Amino acid sequence: MKRKRVVIIGAAGRDFHNFNVVYRNDPGTEVVAFTATQIPGIAGRRYPASLAGKLYPDGIAIEDEQNLETIIRELGIDECVFSYSDIPYNTVMNIGARVMAAGADFSFFGPKQTMLKSLKPVIAVVAVRTGCGKSQTSRRVIEILREAGKRVVSVRHPMPYGDLKKQAVQRFAAIEDLKNQNCTIEEMEEYEPHIAMGSVIYAGVDYEAILRRAEEETDVIVWDGGNNDTAFYKPDLTIVVTDPYRPGHELTYYPGSINFLMGDVIVVNKTDSAPPEGVAQIIENASKYNPSAKVIKAESVLSVDDLSVIQGKRVLVIEDGPTLTHGEMKIGAGVVAAQRVGVAELVDPRPYVSGTIRETFERYPNIGVLLPAMGYGEAQMKDLEDTINRVECDAVVVGTPIDLGRFLKLNKPATRVRYNLSLSAKNELKQAMSKFLER
Repeated sequence: MKRKRVVIIGAAGRDFHNFNVVYRNDPGTEVVAFTATQIPGIAGRRYPASLAGKLYPDGIAIEDEQNLETIIRELGIDECVFSYSDIPYNTVMNIGARVMAAGADFSFFGPKQTMLKSLKPVIAVVAVRTGCGKSQTSRRVIEILREAGKRVVSVRHPMPYGDLKKQAVQRFAAIEDLKNQNCTIEEMEEYEPHIAMGSVIYAGVDYEAILRRAEEETDVIVWDGGNNDTAFYKPDLTIVVTDPYRPGHELTYYPGSINFLMGDVIVVNKTDSAPPEGVAQIIENASKYNPSAKVIKAESVLSVDDLSVIQGKRVLVIEDGPTLTHGEMKIGAGVVAAQRVGVAELVDPRPYVSGTIRETFERYPNIGVLLPAMGYGEAQMKDLEDTINRVECDAVVVGTPIDLGRFLKLNKPATRVRYNLSLSAKNELKQAMSKFLER
């Protein structure tokens, strides 16, 4: 029987999971290639045979999404499965049109088709866009579970940017684990805050194997989502975080709108700094499209390690990379903190960018006067360091969740901005989780 020839359109995360769950052992389907976008340095690699299974002794090629039409026509592709996140619906369907015009079918997997069932209870913390505040929400959920006497392990959405064979199952419980497993800045931004609070977090490539490992040491699993993707594990409670700086996006971005429609609890974050009309719009949309969900208004409480470093100074603000790039945010925690403490000026980094950081600004020209903390590998981390050191400013505001000074040598003073979900929001979350805890 002829095998159906498939391309999985992805970005090194959801695409691998969809393959593992749906196609890895399917003799009727041949996954000819993955395509990659969003993340630099992914295309040109191969999904290794050790993860691809016995049907793929040579592994699977990972190609650039720009070559999609050529791949479809030259390799006789029957179907392309869209498998990445944080994309406006018009862009999704533009890609679909390219696929269909080239002669293949265009499809998706619904969340239930790819959710794995855990032996332990699962709380999923997901979002409608990148940069809404999933991590600070996850940390509050973990605190609530611990206070209830539960052992908790988090599992993070994949970020496999290194050696995929070595990254099949990763466990992080100490800061040294980040160095030992050669984590990028993007990975450390997600893992380090969990480690700092004494929590264990898993990630990797094979999420069935990860799940079974995590189940051995926990009472409850917290799924800590990435981008605005749906959960990989079937949740018993879904908490979806929204952003009033981007009202309306909860209905217009894939697959975040699925989270918005499926969520048991909707957190409207950043209400202390965001426009009130943005808060009101999200609450109205929640009432209209998911009226059974519990809505929680939450403040994102900021603190600055050392105010004296930046008050009255000309500062460079560094923010979380994906939030500024495909997340399309024009403001982050670093900017909010800088404005509140009274800096003299936000210095534009664009005249000083070098290497791959310059390429980032060329691809995302609307970033503006902020510097995204891009660090997908050692070369880009060096480019980031060079850019920071070239900027003519008095000090640096670090609005990412990690200590950049631990692995970048900066030639000017820097201070970190930290952010946590407010205690009042934590109390409301605790009430919303009460039935889950009783079960």
